[in-house]
Amino acid sequence: MKTTWLLGPLCAVLAGCATTASVPEAPPVAAAPAPAGWDAFAAATIDRWLAIDPAAAVYQGAHQYDGRLADWSEAGLKARGDFLRSVIAGAQAYTALPASQAFERDYMIQVAKGQLFWLEDADQPHTNPAWYVGGGLDPNVYISREYADKPTRMKAMIAFFEQVPQAAANIRRNLRTPMPASFIKYGISAFGGFADYYTGDARAAFADVKDPALQARFTASSAAAAQAMTGLKTWLESQKATQTQDFALGAERFSRMLSATEAVDVPLAELTAVGKADLARNRAALDAACATFAPGKSIPDCVEKMNDRKPKDGDVAEARRQIPELTAFVRSQGLVTIPGTEQALVRESPPYNRQNGAYIDPPGPYEKGIPSIYYISPPDPAWSKEKQHDYLSGESDLLFTSVHEVMPGHFLQFLHANRSPSMFGRLFVGYAYAEGWAHYAEEMMYEAGLRGGDAETHIGQLSNALLRDCRFLSAIGMHSGTMTQAQSEQLFRQQCYQNEGTADQQAARGTYDPAYLNYTLGKLMIRKLRADWTATRGGRAAWKDFHDQFLSYGGPPIPLVRRAMMGEPSARAVF
Repeated sequence: MKTTWLLGPLCAVLAGCATTASVPEAPPVAAAPAPAGWDAFAAATIDRWLAIDPAAAVYQGAHQYDGRLADWSEAGLKARGDFLRSVIAGAQAYTALPASQAFERDYMIQVAKGQLFWLEDADQPHTNPAWYVGGGLDPNVYISREYADKPTRMKAMIAFFEQVPQAAANIRRNLRTPMPASFIKYGISAFGGFADYYTGDARAAFADVKDPALQARFTASSAAAAQAMTGLKTWLESQKATQTQDFALGAERFSRMLSATEAVDVPLAELTAVGKADLARNRAALDAACATFAPGKSIPDCVEKMNDRKPKDGDVAEARRQIPELTAFVRSQGLVTIPGTEQALVRESPPYNRQNGAYIDPPGPYEKGIPSIYYISPPDPAWSKEKQHDYLSGESDLLFTSVHEVMPGHFLQFLHANRSPSMFGRLFVGYAYAEGWAHYAEEMMYEAGLRGGDAETHIGQLSNALLRDCRFLSAIGMHSGTMTQAQSEQLFRQQCYQNEGTADQQAARGTYDPAYLNYTLGKLMIRKLRADWTATRGGRAAWKDFHDQFLSYGGPPIPLVRRAMMGEPSARAVF
């Protein structure tokens, strides 16, 4: 799951919005608010943020924005950049605030800097199809979240479909060629997947709405939207003849990315050493676990043995059994508070998004009574039986995927975030915070004795840790120009014991998702903060207090949390 930032509304109404197929006139993006108290400034700024990125607003439950997409024209992109600069300048003007408001101010500035980096410094709207794939083209919110009756959501989806052709035209104008081969492959898969989804599962989801006129409009609008996505797919296919390997951000820009998005100002050489040390630590632990679990076997054969024990009736059914087990363990060990009564449901991933093996879709802080959905991707039925079998997770591997996505990973983290006393804590959750916490939770659960800490369970945890270590090193290496995509694939296979298909997919992902080092980056910062914070508070006995306090901030850059929890004078990344 990637959550670079999330938005929610200030005053949403759930069922009384966007009930027609035509899109209501979007409210104008207001000028920077006049100087006022911090709370008023923050509220006005969020209102403007919602207006400039309506798809993110809808995702968080602001259904007055249903059916709308952001303006991806050049004028719209410029307006977004101008808005982000105004946020930074406006927030920086507040210099004498109490601690909680000063923290929120710094949080806001960092979020705006991070978004501005992707928009202008990395120039993703003109270089990377992934910027659009994750920017609002997924209509699953209208299908999976029952925030209103089906006809109301169907009308919202018609409005969405009617926006897609113009959005596709802007995407086509914006993206520059030649383009890296991995970007083209990703875009073809994603845009083609959207085309299939719009006229396939999306139609099926509303097939029982008994309104012939509405069905006719849905069919026509979804067909036009699918045609627009197919056009992008076809155009990208035509670019293969000129595809390149020029995906690297470059060392200096990669460092700016870390500073802008995560407040991490650490030299890349030092970060590389940190990543190699964690890789070595986990490889040594794997050697020891394999000596018990598969004595005499090679490490790859040991990992294969762990993966050969498949769930007896599939990953989805097994994950449904694992969640109650994990929840009971968290409670029995007193690891962290589980607030509320919300549940996480488990379903197969929609076809257009099966490049992700598993992910969770949590409702925004302003949705009411909407469950989180834990999606698991099945093997492609077109594959051979052998390949389908190999794709399925080993039971112990899947266990830690469920830890990561649900308990006490993303699902629990968002239960806390949605209850944060800070408005920004509820609305914006950063990549390293969310993925760092979820990955940290895997190792923490093993350390706490999950399933008795047996060797097979440990190997399941370590296989996930090694995958993230290789992401960390690949991101730095590929984007600083010291590693090719082929060398990254080799790293995943030889050092992290991933199979050929996974290694290929993970190396490719690192080209268009340079921030995927954030899993290990965040985990290591959290582990160090836990060690330092609990050292004077009882060690292991203070874990629950540490976890509860850490999660209370919502999702800011971890150096800001460290500064607040440790009472340090400045925000800094410590490993």
